[in-house]
Amino acid sequence: MAVLNVLNAIWSFFATYVLQKAPYMVGFLTLLGYCLMGKKWYDTLAGTLKAIIGMLILNVGSGGLTSNFRPILAGLKDRFNLTAAVIDPYYGQNAVTAGVEETFGKGFSQVMTLLLIAFIVNILLVRFNKITKCRTLFTTGHVQVQQAATAYWLILFALPALRNNDVALMIIMSIVLGAYWAVGSNLTVKPMQELTEGAGFAIAHQQMFGIRLGYWLSGKLFGGKDGKPKGRKVGEMEMPGFFSIFNENMVCTAILMTVFFGIIMCVIGKPFFVAQGATKESEAFAFYVFNTSLQFAVYLAILQLGVRTFVTELTASFQGIADKLLPSSVPGVDCAVCYGFGDSNAVTFGFLAGLTGQIVAIITLILIKSPTIIICGFVPVFFDNATIGLVANEKGGLKACLIIPFCSGLIQVFGAALISGWVGLANYGGYLGMFDWDTVWPLMTVIMHYLSYVGVAICVIGLLAIPQIEYRMDPKGYFLITEDYDAYVEYQEKKAQGKA
Repeated sequence: MAVLNVLNAIWSFFATYVLQKAPYMVGFLTLLGYCLMGKKWYDTLAGTLKAIIGMLILNVGSGGLTSNFRPILAGLKDRFNLTAAVIDPYYGQNAVTAGVEETFGKGFSQVMTLLLIAFIVNILLVRFNKITKCRTLFTTGHVQVQQAATAYWLILFALPALRNNDVALMIIMSIVLGAYWAVGSNLTVKPMQELTEGAGFAIAHQQMFGIRLGYWLSGKLFGGKDGKPKGRKVGEMEMPGFFSIFNENMVCTAILMTVFFGIIMCVIGKPFFVAQGATKESEAFAFYVFNTSLQFAVYLAILQLGVRTFVTELTASFQGIADKLLPSSVPGVDCAVCYGFGDSNAVTFGFLAGLTGQIVAIITLILIKSPTIIICGFVPVFFDNATIGLVANEKGGLKACLIIPFCSGLIQVFGAALISGWVGLANYGGYLGMFDWDTVWPLMTVIMHYLSYVGVAICVIGLLAIPQIEYRMDPKGYFLITEDYDAYVEYQEKKAQGKA
């Protein structure tokens, strides 16, 4: 009896202070991973502490974003009866953290459990790649956290019957999310291998379907039969020096937030913020607007530091095991890795074209009096459209680099406004808002919401069918492109000449 009491006390402590508290849940997962890898005790201790501290830093940034944004949300609601959401993965993650307990009665710690199980699903799909045809492991940990958070909300919304069954909830969510990670990153293998001339990585980010769609459309609409652009590429043009200002994440975020939030705060007016206690009547309103806008960049930087700190440890603790189990595969990495390849100016052109599309879409939402207004976030407008623009330029040249990211910008805003307003995330001020989460995930949410478990089956089968179709289009070259790129290029040349 005494032993049972001790075990019960240990479990109660673990459930209360680890499973229900995200920083310590992440620390436990890191500890477990390093122990399984046989790391030395001091490396394990250091990694575990860094993971916990990173999550605590993330909470500071998250709380700061919430407190900074709340008066602006209240002003839009009070003055214009509008709901505004920033499309940014960190704001989206923050919105889930702020609203999941109030809306669904759930704790954010389950998101970390979802991440772990979905990652295992990804590993299994790649481990048995001769059957599944999935060749990529999603290793971008901070993106996994953001996506796990948003997927958690979307599936809870789509399948309300699961809210009282945590086991079924985790199983279904993990299969859907793990399949998306494996299939989405797998779609980027061909575009990245061609862009980098066989560098041996895929993209594991938020716009994987967008990359493949941009790659395909660029070749079809703006490319020649030889696989090269019909017109000139971006790199053949001279760029003005001031474009370099957009290369710095923090500076670009500060500029975007000052422009968008500055306009919104001026429209709301100083009296409202004075009444809310956010500023004083004696304080210069222009300074308050500018300082508040810069605070967004500050808290975003804190949040990103926290994410990088714990994700480095969390990813490393599982990566060593995964490497031993996954032959004929390549790692899926952050989209910024590909910016060292191709025409560097295509990154800036893609970003600006996407920003233009977002601005046009936001103005349209205002003109049609949409109940949900979208505010640009730096991460979607830059990383989505810069990456898509880089790939588009390689396949279709300058025209593709401008037109396709512009259309992506439109899709980001309209898609985010529809899905965030429908599922309720806009009420908490943010949505992930990147390409796949404005297209693929809203579609899957609709299917699951209206078809329930049949919809889940349709989504999973549909995802897993994609690599099968891709394999059947080129059985010989499918794995060759990851195993020996030079041999793949030679094979493709022979194939084009009718010799293969």
